[in-house]
Amino acid sequence: MDILVTNDDGIDSPGIHALAASLRRLGDVWVVAPDRERTAVGHALTLHKPLRINRLGPRVFSINGTPSDCVNLAVKKILRRMPALIVSGINRGVNLGDDVTYSGTVSAALEGTILGVPSIAVSQEGRRDGRNFQFGAAAFYARRMAKAVLRLGLPAETLLNVNVPDRPRRSIAGVKVTCLSRRRFEDPIVEKVDPHGRKYYWIAGTRVSWERRKDADHDALRRGLVSVTPIHLDITHYDALAQLRQWEPMLKSGRGLGPSPSLRKSGVSRRPSAADGRTRPRKRAASKP
Repeated sequence: MDILVTNDDGIDSPGIHALAASLRRLGDVWVVAPDRERTAVGHALTLHKPLRINRLGPRVFSINGTPSDCVNLAVKKILRRMPALIVSGINRGVNLGDDVTYSGTVSAALEGTILGVPSIAVSQEGRRDGRNFQFGAAAFYARRMAKAVLRLGLPAETLLNVNVPDRPRRSIAGVKVTCLSRRRFEDPIVEKVDPHGRKYYWIAGTRVSWERRKDADHDALRRGLVSVTPIHLDITHYDALAQLRQWEPMLKSGRGLGPSPSLRKSGVSRRPSAADGRTRPRKRAASKP
């Protein structure tokens, strides 16, 4: 049985080697990962340059691409057959809430799910300074999750996003199936000035709070639980369909799309500019007595 392991931290990350070692008890593990760190690349595919496969050892390969590239090339060119399971990780740092939309770790599992392979993303909580990550507990729970998926399967078009708290395995309080949370950041853009007086920016910021109902992923980690969040490929908001379908006649005819109530109240309307095709505000003429 073939198991594909990948990540977004790169082929040299200790997390991916801890994961591969743990999963070798279950089958033949193939490691195919980016040749360098690809954190926060999301679900990107490389379309602007050629991709190259570098064999580093028996069933170990690096690729000069993204995690999604790695999954595609692994399945279609390296293994040349579908693996029984794809596990992405172990990521250095959690992927909670909104993080899943940016995460290369989660996106690799997403790509596996698109290809029809049961897939899991695994991330390890660490210290704020980013040092001293301990992957033992995450490797243990990754193997346990893999055994469960191989035995029981997953719902259609569903992947699992697993986050493990920063504590020894024997101190972990249990496992909780969770939903995604929502985070709030303060000052997400950091502005600085280089020695030449030019401004530059870091996307960073300080997390202020987490939101969303109970059973959220961040709350499970706070309580010392392993968080397991099912993520579905279909991100359609079905509850909004009926409401938005009422827009169809209006969007077809264009009628009823006048200024919003706030603009009417302010006395400002908008019309296209003949000069540049953009819209610009225009004061209404006063009505005659």
